[in-house]
Amino acid sequence: MEFNSSSPRTIPVVSTFASPFGSSSPALNEDPKTNRKPISLWPGMYHSPVTNALWEARSKIFERLLDPPKDAPPQSELLTKTPSQSRTSILYNFSTDYILREQYRDPWNEVRIGKLLEDLDALAGTISVKHCSDDDSMTRPLLLVTASVDKIVLKKSISVDIDLKIVGAVIWVGRSSIEIQLEVIQSTKEVSDTSDSVVLTANFIFVARDSKTGKAAPVNRLSPQTEREKSLFEEAEARSKLRKRKTGGDRRELDNGEVNRLEALLAEGRVICDMPALADRNSILLRDTRLENALICQPQQRNIHGRIFGGFLMLRAFELAFSTAYAFAGLMPCFLEVDHVDFLRPVDVGDFLRFKSCVLYTELENPDQPLINIEVVAHVTRPEFRSSEVSNTFYFTFTVSKAVTNGFRIRNVVPGTQEEAHHILERMDAKALQLSKGVSK
Repeated sequence: MEFNSSSPRTIPVVSTFASPFGSSSPALNEDPKTNRKPISLWPGMYHSPVTNALWEARSKIFERLLDPPKDAPPQSELLTKTPSQSRTSILYNFSTDYILREQYRDPWNEVRIGKLLEDLDALAGTISVKHCSDDDSMTRPLLLVTASVDKIVLKKSISVDIDLKIVGAVIWVGRSSIEIQLEVIQSTKEVSDTSDSVVLTANFIFVARDSKTGKAAPVNRLSPQTEREKSLFEEAEARSKLRKRKTGGDRRELDNGEVNRLEALLAEGRVICDMPALADRNSILLRDTRLENALICQPQQRNIHGRIFGGFLMLRAFELAFSTAYAFAGLMPCFLEVDHVDFLRPVDVGDFLRFKSCVLYTELENPDQPLINIEVVAHVTRPEFRSSEVSNTFYFTFTVSKAVTNGFRIRNVVPGTQEEAHHILERMDAKALQLSKGVSK
């Protein structure tokens, strides 16, 4: 994937605020002759520099989603498309756009990962719509929703002073599901090899629903053309089979080896609970690492379907996970990857949403890079009905730099209950299974 800002398929991203130093950047594709409603007035859109750019560039497709034909028939014939037909790229001109740079800057002069997660979700959504579009204004469009995030891996830190590009395309389709792979590219003078310029990779899974019935709907087929496209398709097919095995099986009885692992995990936790004066000072109970925040979901955070934008949920979960790792380690954490995200149920405007986080477990085998595995669970809470349902689960991995040389030591997190121990083992095994199947990026 080339870093070329002049490509006709590249969508430039501009700042959404007026510059204090002069005139603001002109609106993209602005045509004074058109009477189309301005993007800023469209309902059901989460506004950010990237969503504005994407919606402007694909306005004809999205206008159909805003006002779908009444009682229109579904798509009658599935099309066969190539990955190149859905390939889309966006360019952040950080080097020249001061306001855009400030919108994405974190306290350490790098790109805010949470905002980047928002943008990845928005771009993946656009790509899924492009693949599923049949260009027929008389058929009703599909409802496409984020089902899960399979993996997001940060390969190196991302500077906010250097131009950034995100390129993505559909790499696999099933009957009603789509996998999109995204690459974040940042080129420097020192790096000439394109593969070395990839700073982050992400894989999103979308599912298609009939916008009238809500049932699973078939999507256009995919025909990979190049050897790389065929390889990506095969890898995604393997991941799909792995997901089905994981979700299709019921919890089985533990064998002797797993019982021993469970007891080993619980041993130190029981000492902390029952004999705290004799406990290992380098261990801490999982429950003592918890943090939580809450919010009321606002209309400004909704997507085109009137539900809360998935990227916004990822941003809020990431920033709570970062805070949890920071409070736990006592040092600024370094983000490594999103292990997995599940979108289990939609979140609506007005919902009372609670995010609960904890350090699920730590991996201390490598003292130069101890791993801190964070779980964030989002709950839709309805006090009037005395109900609370899990809407999303997020799993993040962080590390800390110079943890040992600075005199800091990362503590071992242990479960205090059998339920916590079971949950930790499930996550450890899921992560190990990904690695053993060669599906982690």
